[in-house]
Amino acid sequence: MHTVAVLALDRVIPFDLSTPIEVFSRTRLPDGRPGYQIRVCAERSEVDAGAFTLRAPWGLDGLRDADTIVVPGTATPADPLSPADPLSPAVRDALRTAAADGTRIASICAGTFPLAATGLLDGLRATTHWLAAEALAGAHPDVEVDPDVLYVDNGQLLTSAGAAAGLDLCLHMIRRDYGSAVAAHAARLSVMPLEREGGQAQFIVHDYPPAPRGSALEPLLTWLRDNLARDLALADIAAHAGMSTRTLIRRFREQTGSTPLQWLHRARVRQAQHLLETTQHSVERIAGQVGFGSPTAFRERFKRTTGVSPQTYRRTFA
Repeated sequence: MHTVAVLALDRVIPFDLSTPIEVFSRTRLPDGRPGYQIRVCAERSEVDAGAFTLRAPWGLDGLRDADTIVVPGTATPADPLSPADPLSPAVRDALRTAAADGTRIASICAGTFPLAATGLLDGLRATTHWLAAEALAGAHPDVEVDPDVLYVDNGQLLTSAGAAAGLDLCLHMIRRDYGSAVAAHAARLSVMPLEREGGQAQFIVHDYPPAPRGSALEPLLTWLRDNLARDLALADIAAHAGMSTRTLIRRFREQTGSTPLQWLHRARVRQAQHLLETTQHSVERIAGQVGFGSPTAFRERFKRTTGVSPQTYRRTFA
């Protein structure tokens, strides 16, 4: 039987901890036998889980002969998406030894931080909760952080985005282990689709692009937000700003980190998200309201930014 060891670090996030326990423990093979044996392992017998204290029945020795190790996220009270404590040498060594022995290791949400602290993710693509992606990239520059996907499968090492994406990753591993039929049954028990459309980009709050207060561009950016529905070319924006297009592009890059048209597209998509969430307007009408020349161009830009179509976004968030 496939053994899954769930590593409970101090300040473990209870949702992340319970996800693999519930999904794998309820998985049944076609003949009714359980597909997995679950172990909850910890460095110490008692683990601080925030709202409660957890008693782990297995120590780190429970990782040694496991087929899969899952590393749930940890959190501090001040920052729910940052790792609670530095990884101890004992835990780091246990994970490295397991990886060297060929054990599959997966992380859920902010569990990518302790996994990355072992160095095992260096040179690999990985993900985490989108709010923590920038912090992960800063703390571990050798890891290629992809904030837009629900999970990343590198073969032996897997990482997932936040919260429910841990379910997606667990179902993906079940499908790898036992096939689609067993995974589909596990998905039905979890009241989850076996595959969700899009990635976590659809859950990212695409706020209006920054308009630096007091900057020379602030009046122009305010004007752009007020005129999203207009067909604005670069020359139109430069003329309103009273500067050449070359100067406009340079100042935009200096003060916003993007080009004028990139800024405009992002603002239009954010306004479209708001309209999809709060109105029953057709996609065609919204495309015109936010300044896209055609519904097709709108759909393409929207999906490129959020990872899903406008219709799927509306079904999810309206």
